[in-house]
Amino acid sequence: MVVPLLSVHIKSLGASPTTAGVVGSLYGVLQLFSCTIVGCWSDVAGRHYSLLVCILFSALGYLLLGISTSLLLVAIARIPVGIFKHTLSISRALLSDLVLERERPLVIGKFNTASNMGFILGPMVGGYFTELEDGFYITSFLCFSIFILNAGLVWIFPWNDTNLIRMKNSRQTSNRFPSNFLKKAKNKLQTPATNGFITSQSVTCQLWIQIVSVLRDIKNVIFSEMWDIFSVRFLMALAVMLYYSNFVLAIEERFGIKPRLTGYIISYSSALGVLAGFVLGPIMRLYKHNTYVILLHSSVLTCILMLLYSTTLSIWVVIFCSTFLSFSTAIGRICTTDLQLTVGGTEASGTLIGLGQSVTAVGRIIAPLLSGIVQEFSPCGPPTLGSALALLAILIMIVNKSRYSNDQSVKLKSQ
Repeated sequence: MVVPLLSVHIKSLGASPTTAGVVGSLYGVLQLFSCTIVGCWSDVAGRHYSLLVCILFSALGYLLLGISTSLLLVAIARIPVGIFKHTLSISRALLSDLVLERERPLVIGKFNTASNMGFILGPMVGGYFTELEDGFYITSFLCFSIFILNAGLVWIFPWNDTNLIRMKNSRQTSNRFPSNFLKKAKNKLQTPATNGFITSQSVTCQLWIQIVSVLRDIKNVIFSEMWDIFSVRFLMALAVMLYYSNFVLAIEERFGIKPRLTGYIISYSSALGVLAGFVLGPIMRLYKHNTYVILLHSSVLTCILMLLYSTTLSIWVVIFCSTFLSFSTAIGRICTTDLQLTVGGTEASGTLIGLGQSVTAVGRIIAPLLSGIVQEFSPCGPPTLGSALALLAILIMIVNKSRYSNDQSVKLKSQ
């Protein structure tokens, strides 16, 4: 609700376009460096505590934004949101703890559908309130109220049942991620204070254990054997971003279509992407829950559709490509996340999901630069480069096919 209106609010405070851009990018930079750390911290401190803290600090950010009457206060308000607004990532990690591995892609797909509905409805609600007097401040306080409501829901959630199901899931994973240190840290964190009293020394000790555990587990992920999975995630994310980077401009230059009609095409494809979570169930049954094969085939389809889009001379072929790209990219994202958790293990799900978000954030930084360079040669340059990157991701998956196949067979036998 707030993000589409933020630049207008910053401009109304007298900021120049450059200053508005710097303040707007502050959130993205903080998200890039904090998502892995916060995700790993949720593995150490627990989902309940970390999710509650993230929601409350995010609410604080929107509260400050709701009373911001200067550019400095707007920048300060974006800091807690940029650092702690990882509620979706932690919620995905929580879902991976709650459900069986066989059901995880379906549940994550439905979760993505629900969150995408928020991204569709949010700008509409925010646009309505903006037309009112002090509409931006009303929208900010509405976001603050929603986060407080979410904090209350998290507080009353039955977390004891969660821990039992999580232990069941952890026995079914391959546990390639080295999380022995993480388990020891959790045991220490759950040890009660001496004589039932919480001393400053015990609090300092717990904080130190959390910091050391977070740094240790981040290092283990970086130097683990999961480089290929994160490479596939990076290449496919970058390919999709290149496809969308100049979509409006390319359609106008190639076919003479006005931006309004192009906007309808984008909205149409976004709506189809929301439905992808519902069609994942039949697809999983068709492929016998083999996530690797689904990811491979969806990546091949994405590569072919991008190449077809970049070479076609018909606007109807563009609409055809947009239709199936909505499904292939959405399903690919879900399968990539599930493959990360299958190989890495649910004990480190927060770290793995957080690092995946960081990898995607790097793609968001690189995509505009690459898109601008290749557009110097042709308006079809970005999708053509995207199809080449998708092909590279496919080759990486084919080279590592045996490793993924072993993981899938272990997964199915355990169920």
